[in-house]
Amino acid sequence: MTTTTATVTDAETSLKTNGKTFHWARRFLGPQMGHDAARLYAVCRLLDDLADGDLPDGPERLTAIHQSLSANTATTDPDLAQFLPFMAEKSLPHDVVVALIDGLIMDQQEVALITADDVVRYGYHVAGTVGLMMCRILDCEDDNAYGHAIDLGVAMQLTNIARDVLEDAHMGRRYLPADWCEGMTADDITRAAMTNHHDGIAVVRGGVQKLLGLAEAYYASGITGLNYLPLRAHLAILIAARAYRQSGIQLARQGTRWHQGRTVTSTATKAITTCAALPMMARRLTPPADHQKSLHTALEGLPYARA
Repeated sequence: MTTTTATVTDAETSLKTNGKTFHWARRFLGPQMGHDAARLYAVCRLLDDLADGDLPDGPERLTAIHQSLSANTATTDPDLAQFLPFMAEKSLPHDVVVALIDGLIMDQQEVALITADDVVRYGYHVAGTVGLMMCRILDCEDDNAYGHAIDLGVAMQLTNIARDVLEDAHMGRRYLPADWCEGMTADDITRAAMTNHHDGIAVVRGGVQKLLGLAEAYYASGITGLNYLPLRAHLAILIAARAYRQSGIQLARQGTRWHQGRTVTSTATKAITTCAALPMMARRLTPPADHQKSLHTALEGLPYARA
């Protein structure tokens, strides 16, 4: 079967088109490690495209991949097969890939999370898993790094959710915990934005602010763990983290106006955050802090979680 998606045929183009913040940081990794990071992005993008049905029989194929990896047997999917040598070379853990697919499948159902623990657990599945796989890409196999890698992925996903509340609601998805938005549904959120309903907007704003506050704890842990990475990898991921976090900071500075659409960071802003990240590299001179197990209370039983 001939592949039909740029995520398979051109990893670098896919990253540049679909992951602008990561593409910005990718240039600091160097040629080989940067290309490997782009290839990992392409694997994740392929799985996401299958989940979304952007490829023929996508959801059915994703289920078959899930079953194969869970049973530790070879997958016959023609698109993913092109990445199998790379996945084997980098020793990407099957249980982590399975956990990622669990999150993608979760997205295909009605999404209405209830508690903060639910949103952290979701963040692990769709982003913390990617942090774990990036450890292999970045030549980091120190067990102490894994908890921090999960946390950085969770932090970025929490920023994503805060930034995309309205866009997700349009798709019938509410990742904002019900506990933090008085049980408003995705339809309620969409209606509040469309009608400029002040009370509804204020309720969601409060939830988004809590989400951004929660993200800060996970960013702090994730950035602490960057000391375990090689020097260039530390710098590149620090830049990516700071640039991603900046969109949440901008959202807060602009009054958390979630109902006016997604907040984006400009190239100039990315350049500024890059320069601001450089002095933070001095933290390599001090040992990283121990991982806070309380951050993984919601993740008990998941691969590499430190609960």
